[in-house]
Amino acid sequence: MTRDPHLLLEGIILTCYAVGIHTAFIYIRAEYEAIARRVEDAIDEALQKGFLGNGIFGSGFDLEILVHRGAGSYICGEETALLESIEGKRGWPRLKPPFPAAVGLFRGPTVINNVETLANVPLIFRYGAAWFVARGLPRDGGTRLFGVSGDVQKPGLYELPVGTPLRKIIYDWAGGPAGGQAIKAVVPGGLSAPFLTPAELDVPMDYESLAHAHSMLGSAGIIVIGERTPIIDILKIVARFYALESCGQCTPCRIGTTWIRKTADRIGAGEGMPGDLDLIRHIAEGMKGKTLCPMGDAAAFPVLSIVEKFGQELGETISRGVERT
Repeated sequence: MTRDPHLLLEGIILTCYAVGIHTAFIYIRAEYEAIARRVEDAIDEALQKGFLGNGIFGSGFDLEILVHRGAGSYICGEETALLESIEGKRGWPRLKPPFPAAVGLFRGPTVINNVETLANVPLIFRYGAAWFVARGLPRDGGTRLFGVSGDVQKPGLYELPVGTPLRKIIYDWAGGPAGGQAIKAVVPGGLSAPFLTPAELDVPMDYESLAHAHSMLGSAGIIVIGERTPIIDILKIVARFYALESCGQCTPCRIGTTWIRKTADRIGAGEGMPGDLDLIRHIAEGMKGKTLCPMGDAAAFPVLSIVEKFGQELGETISRGVERT
């Protein structure tokens, strides 16, 4: 959307023509105003050249593409909450079934996909499926956009073959840890992915390999955490984020994220108690698989991995607080 919005538009046009869709929406969070304007400019250019509108190139096929700015809610990444938002309602996930393919936007059948997937469609048309698969792995073809942030020397966005080892991405492309420090933890696929330790960095960045490592590729957003960062600070950030972004529709998620945040904040303030880690585990386990959308799992997975893999450091933080009191 930033550097080649017409690639996305072409993917949408091809998809809509194949499926028989005449109205398409590109949903963009309101904070990304510059990107939204750029995409809207590209839509205007496509209209002027006849790639959109009525009777495209004499084919009798009509297509309108609209940019819809969301209100900035993480939960609207869930497809049915996104549909509710476009309809002007509160971004709450719907009960499924029915699924959007049968009953979607404005109660009509709806195809939903993400920008990165749709932007690959023109390339597959041009070069063929075999070419696309060969760019990655036989079971997981193509490339991914890996966003690397945190304690690295060269944070950025890197397009690399699916299956590129995580260690190679961090060290060969992102320049390795910043400030001469060692790595404490890595988030491989966005904040909902379970954390990995330095001993797990040789995992290939594909869906199957990360599943075997008890994590996930997700958005391919890699966050590197250096050894100087207290793990309690990371737990507090994760807990606060999900407590803020919970839509509040489901009790396990609404109450669970709030209590995890309160407990993490208390530990960080030096007021932790010996049973706090067990309490966090119990709450997080009670959220998994018990909500309308994957938000409950997304909030629980990183928290559980932090407590399980860095429990000793968290326990020491709690002990220091107990000693002071």
